Amino acid sequence: MGAAVAAISSIHSNTEASVLFYIVGLKTTIPHIRYIPAFLCFMLKLGPGDIQELYDTKLAPGHAAAFSDDCDLPSTHEMIRSVGMQNTYMGFLDYRKQAIRDLGISPSTCSFNPGVIVANMTEWKRQRITKQLEKWMQRNVEENLYSSTLGGGVATSPMLIVFHGKYSSINPMWHIRHLGWSPDARYSEQFLQEAKLLHWNGRYKPWDYPSVHTDLWENWFIPDPSGKFKLTRPDS
Repeated sequence: MGAAVAAISSIHSNTEASVLFYIVGLKTTIPHIRYIPAFLCFMLKLGPGDIQELYDTKLAPGHAAAFSDDCDLPSTHEMIRSVGMQNTYMGFLDYRKQAIRDLGISPSTCSFNPGVIVANMTEWKRQRITKQLEKWMQRNVEENLYSSTLGGGVATSPMLIVFHGKYSSINPMWHIRHLGWSPDARYSEQFLQEAKLLHWNGRYKPWDYPSVHTDLWENWFIPDPSGKFKLTRPDS
């Protein structure tokens, strides 16, 4: 929850747009979150950009969503190599399975990351995207279609299938990711200062220890007045 508060704090501080957030959680969490105005995940927006820019992203006709490609920024390639991540469909889908081969998608196709999405909800509903995603989630339960490598998972893989060749692009600086994959791999400070949104995807979160670039995240951290959420630091 402290991560959500930091995300909200950063967005609120960097935009004059009216932004609506939704709180998603169990009823038992409500007393703990009364002091925050909204909810987002563990991402941080910083720099001169405004989240209004994401809202203004142009989606091509017939596209229900926009994502950032995993191959879109040369500056991220070294990070990907250093921690052994995959940035192609091979890292997410099990090409030994006939159902995957029947899709006709090259395993070397660059993947995209759904950690930041701009969606056209009218198109989303018209194309029944949720139903399509649920179908591929269920098929995975029955046939174990997704890769077991580092890049694998049950969240990204169905989206890669459903949106293959049918999505628009987000400015890559609006989704600088992989900050949570290694406690040792770091981006250059100059590159991070040009970023507009940072994503600590991976196990090494900025509120925990060890982790990297925690100073950027702590710029927006607001201590939990209930004392339940606390940062983990070497001297704590």
